[in-house]
Amino acid sequence: MQNSIPDGFPSTNDQEKLLADALALVQHHAFYMHRALDNNNLQDALKFSAQMLGELRTSKLSPQKYYELYMKTFDELRMLEVFFKEETKRGCTNAYLYEEVQHAGNVLPRLYLLCTVGSVYIRSKEAPAKEVLKDLVEMCRGIQHPVRGLFLRSYLSQISKDKLTDAASEFEGEGGTVVDAVEFVLQNFTEMNKLWVRMQHQGPAKEKEKREKERSELRDLVGKNLHVLSQLEGVDLDMYRDIVLPRVLEQVVNCKDELAQYYLMDCIIQVFPDEYHLQTLDTLLGACSQLQPSVDVKTVMSQLMDRLSVYAASAPEVLAEFSQVEAFSKLSEAVIKVIEVQQDMPLVGAVCLHVALLTFTLRVHADRLDYVDQVLGACVKKLNGVGKVNDSKATKQIITLLSAPLEKYNNVVTVLNLTNYPKIMEHLDYGTNKIMAVVIIQSIMKNGTFIMEADKVEALFQLLKELVQDSDGSPTLDELDEEDFMEEQNLVARLVQMLTNEDNDEMFKILITAKKHFQKGGSKRLGYSLPPLVFSALKLVRRLQEQDKNNEVDKVTFSPQEQGSSTEADEANISPQKVFQFLLQTVDSLSAVPAPELALRLYLQCAEAANDCDLEPIAYEFFTQAFVTYEEEISDSKAQVTSIHLIVGTLQRMHVFGVENRDTLTHKATGYSAKLLKKPDQCRAVYVCSHLFWIEDEGGVQDGERVLLCLKRALRIANAAQQMASVTKGSGGPVTLFVEILNKYLYYFEHGNQHITNAVIQGLIELIVTEMQSENTTQDPTVDAFFASTLRYIRFQKQKGDGVAERYAAIEV
Repeated sequence: MQNSIPDGFPSTNDQEKLLADALALVQHHAFYMHRALDNNNLQDALKFSAQMLGELRTSKLSPQKYYELYMKTFDELRMLEVFFKEETKRGCTNAYLYEEVQHAGNVLPRLYLLCTVGSVYIRSKEAPAKEVLKDLVEMCRGIQHPVRGLFLRSYLSQISKDKLTDAASEFEGEGGTVVDAVEFVLQNFTEMNKLWVRMQHQGPAKEKEKREKERSELRDLVGKNLHVLSQLEGVDLDMYRDIVLPRVLEQVVNCKDELAQYYLMDCIIQVFPDEYHLQTLDTLLGACSQLQPSVDVKTVMSQLMDRLSVYAASAPEVLAEFSQVEAFSKLSEAVIKVIEVQQDMPLVGAVCLHVALLTFTLRVHADRLDYVDQVLGACVKKLNGVGKVNDSKATKQIITLLSAPLEKYNNVVTVLNLTNYPKIMEHLDYGTNKIMAVVIIQSIMKNGTFIMEADKVEALFQLLKELVQDSDGSPTLDELDEEDFMEEQNLVARLVQMLTNEDNDEMFKILITAKKHFQKGGSKRLGYSLPPLVFSALKLVRRLQEQDKNNEVDKVTFSPQEQGSSTEADEANISPQKVFQFLLQTVDSLSAVPAPELALRLYLQCAEAANDCDLEPIAYEFFTQAFVTYEEEISDSKAQVTSIHLIVGTLQRMHVFGVENRDTLTHKATGYSAKLLKKPDQCRAVYVCSHLFWIEDEGGVQDGERVLLCLKRALRIANAAQQMASVTKGSGGPVTLFVEILNKYLYYFEHGNQHITNAVIQGLIELIVTEMQSENTTQDPTVDAFFASTLRYIRFQKQKGDGVAERYAAIEV
């Protein structure tokens, strides 16, 4: 037997030279072989072909270089096979040839020639195919050198694959049965795998990594046998289950080689039909737990589950088969068993297995949430002994695991029914949990998923707690990136609009649940999360108003003392008053931010909603809180100006107040206006307050005298501002304020205020002209254009043909 093993291969340069020399010799011997073939000289042909094949006896070439040499000789053997066929036509029997080639001096050339003649022998049917094949596969045992033996048996497999006694084959019958064909392939596979595994011991230990790479390059030589088995028509499910799979798996498990086990398991999964895998799950999965601990079992099982899930999607009727064989239960048990057996399996490997099982479950049993939750529960058990996951690769796989149900169902409400889903998230660190929270909200927004039950909202916020509140291990709010923080909180704000229910009582419970979680978020988050909650509550108020518009609203007295915490009993039979109580508590929470300007705007929004519901006490309370906020918390002069205009604009639209309450609020607003820091701001705020005394709506206040008083006061302030500018800057400022006041006079003049006369307007126009012509007045083209436009408007009104022109007639411009 030729079984000598070298201590290593020569260097790369030497390899190239050795290969070139060997190829040259092959070419040389092939030349004489061809000449003998042309002369029909059998003995010379065998002599030179044996010399050519003798070059394959080398042990100095690496597997890659040896393959190049083998392919060259393989091409030459094809021509020799044709010669043998022709030789039989000239009267030489196949039996004679079969005996003659065995006289070759060396074993390796002898066996290559024997396989070549054997191919012709089988084709002639002069002898049963099974006998020839059995003889050949046994004779090949004479080569035990790993590389030489692998290529020899590869040659045997190549020349015999179309001569197997398969069902419906021309060689079946007297030549043998499909069982004989299977036995031949299995025996050849077994021997090739043994040779392949032995390669790891070829050479010094320091070159083991290099040898493993070379072994990997030769793996297809072994795998082709399994491919041949899968192509046999006579290998039905019963034969596969009873003969083929047990024999192959026996070889896989017993070889105890990491590379061989992984590759061959992958081959089995890839080459044999999916329906065979489904019907032999017990056997196949049982082998997975017997593989070496270093084998990448997670990838093997993942590929199997992926194949099965694709098979399940191929046709609806296939799904019944999965239920019949209890595929999920078997796969689930196998995953758990593999994890238990391979105690050294890294966490990422275990999680990968659960990801593969979950993917399979979502594809095959998407309607079985209990199966999905069972997979997540198994993963939780594995994670319970770990605590917080610090492995980045494992974390990435957990994110994949958690994202799979979201992507499959496109409905977060369905995911919220999975009891083990939040338990897995508990094992993620703060940053990863926040990423998952963002993914969940984005899924809700993308799919337009409405969360319509309070208990589901509670479950949702448990998943989003890293976004809506501080938690253990989280950085302080000051340490967070401001831009990222704003983006995340804006996403939470958008989420509020997806929390809704047509049932008013349930909607109120949803609002209370959301508020409970938002209030744990700290002052910085409240400015983002509470405003959308307020508007969602206002939407509920308007819906209640719409439903009760034909009924008289129960106008109960509302006071701040009623601001106790809402209980579940309070939530029943919801009324606008209860919602407004909730709103007052919610907006009050913004004082802790502090966000006084935002709080003031929301108080005014709520007051306007109470006005629409004809709830005067509630509207008055919201205005009171707005004024308190203005007095105590808003100190910036620009913010004060904006706030005054908001207050006046909202108060002007209120129709619910009685005379006393309206006078009180109007007096407060005008008082604040006159106390602004800058004179121009004072002037504008005061003339805006004039609208509080002149409301065009039916039944609205129209107190022309008080309007005139406001405008006169604004005029005095404008004059004072002009004089102050003259003192401080040496020249008067622009007359913008006078022109603005003139426009207010014209507004009320047109709307029938009897206290605004032609004479008053004429005097104001003359005042403006005088001021603009004064040397102390700073010229401003914008103001000039504004005043010119106002005068053009007056001229236009004078030219009208109705009563308007008559009223404007006395004004000279």
